[in-house]
Amino acid sequence: MARDTYKYHFKRGGRIVYSGITTDLGKREQEHKRRFGEDGHIKQVGSATTREAGLKWESQQTKLGNPTRMSGILKTA
Repeated sequence: MARDTYKYHFKRGGRIVYSGITTDLGKREQEHKRRFGEDGHIKQVGSATTREAGLKWESQQTKLGNPTRMSGILKTA
């Protein structure tokens, strides 16, 4: 399995507004800036991993209360 998936938090100030996975951090950061605000940035979490391991991490983030595509709850402010 290819290790082509990156785990990340998109943050505004010190607050995580979204946690997710992607294969292109730069592209994803621009997408999130349009959605959540230009003052936000991506913070990579760990090293590149497999998609399977990334999805498991994303599920754990949901359980921790961080907003993800799985949680259906996105903070926009």
